Amino acid sequence: MSAALQTATDARTGKGQHDENFPVASHLIHPRNRGAILAFYNYVRAGDDVADHTGLSPERKIEMLDALADALTGKGGSDPSVEPLKRELAAHNQPPTHALELLDAFRMDARKSRYADWDELIHYCRYSAMPVGRFVLDVHGEDPARVYPTSDAICAALQVLNHLQDCGKDFRNLDRVYIPLDVMGKHGADVAMLGADKATPELRAVIRELAERTLVLLEEGAPLPNRIDDFRLSLEIAAIHRLAVVLTKGLLTRDPLSEKVHHGKAAFALTALGGIAATLVRRPFRSRAPRPAAAGAGR
Repeated sequence: MSAALQTATDARTGKGQHDENFPVASHLIHPRNRGAILAFYNYVRAGDDVADHTGLSPERKIEMLDALADALTGKGGSDPSVEPLKRELAAHNQPPTHALELLDAFRMDARKSRYADWDELIHYCRYSAMPVGRFVLDVHGEDPARVYPTSDAICAALQVLNHLQDCGKDFRNLDRVYIPLDVMGKHGADVAMLGADKATPELRAVIRELAERTLVLLEEGAPLPNRIDDFRLSLEIAAIHRLAVVLTKGLLTRDPLSEKVHHGKAAFALTALGGIAATLVRRPFRSRAPRPAAAGAGR
């Protein structure tokens, strides 16, 4: 099977933005920016599917990720997942920095399957999650100094939350464990417990501690919607933040190995609307003309 995979696009699983746990360029985002975000998502999705492909060796994954980077920077051949993003980057006068940093995270996934402590995990999030928020903010012309720190906190929290929700699946399917080993050791848990149908009390204690740390990150990121000039983007981020808080609090008491921790459609909508409503109360509607993104923003 893997011999037929010549480009990253060949490795796509069919998963799209509607399959993600959080909104990706919802219709809250202005149409002038949705295309760039979706092109970025599809490029990143191609790289992620390479990193998670069970039929590829680590070496072949690295080769394909390098080719995906070269296609974006013009150093190599083309790839169907690349051209839309190249066009959008040119249209928005943006460098490829954030997309290339995400490929660094996928290279880590190809080479690394365990994380010693929280700092190692957050370092991974610096490349696997934070560039996503930074790209979206740059496309909207937001001021990096004003919004990057809180955005980074939210993005890291979303990444850790996904790791906690999917900890059993990641271990069983990919032998990949993002839960810091020192936290597992602190509570008397071990990696093999992730393969069970139900979490042990020790593993539940690990999940609770990491959920509490994730809530701290979300609290650090809470001011972000009010710091954003683009009103529609502020509502999108407020909805995502509220969804993340509710899901993370759920992990304080729920077992991700045996219980559903994702939102159903109705709960998803109601929770998101709650976040939007809270932001509407905190800040009055402001109609702002779009500001051109600064050249080289995000470098």
